[in-house]
Amino acid sequence: MNEIKYKPIGVIHSPFKEPKGTPIQPAGAQGIDGTVEVFPEYTEGLKDVEGFSHIILIYHFHLSKGSSLKVRPYMDNEVHGVFAMRGPSRPNPIGISVVRLIRIEENTLHIQDVDILDGTPLLDIKPYVPEFDIREAEKTGWLKKNVHKLSTSKDNGRFIK
Repeated sequence: MNEIKYKPIGVIHSPFKEPKGTPIQPAGAQGIDGTVEVFPEYTEGLKDVEGFSHIILIYHFHLSKGSSLKVRPYMDNEVHGVFAMRGPSRPNPIGISVVRLIRIEENTLHIQDVDILDGTPLLDIKPYVPEFDIREAEKTGWLKKNVHKLSTSKDNGRFIK
């Protein structure tokens, strides 16, 4: 298997027109509004989504400038393996964000806590269910000493094409 192809099911809209200055995680983007435009042919798939307060957006980092197996992340000055971080510069530039679902109007989802660049292609939506998705973490790796930087860390533009 050499290639896997995905077709976007929609587009994510946010106030962030360029990567530089964009929050780097939804927890650092609290209260920031956005919308998800689901393409009309996928609207039927939104049935019952409004019953969830949060959803998981899976998207394509369309401006990522390629990948390296060792990367210096936003919240640290040391180089780490790409699979020990969540940034966009990765072998398969796929992102995930858990956002608050405010309401749905036809094929438009109104969301909050958006850390995603405007115009980002949406690959999938999944419901966020705490009983499925929350795990007690015993270790948080290199982020343990840096997670306090989240509220002030923003994208500096270094991972774009």
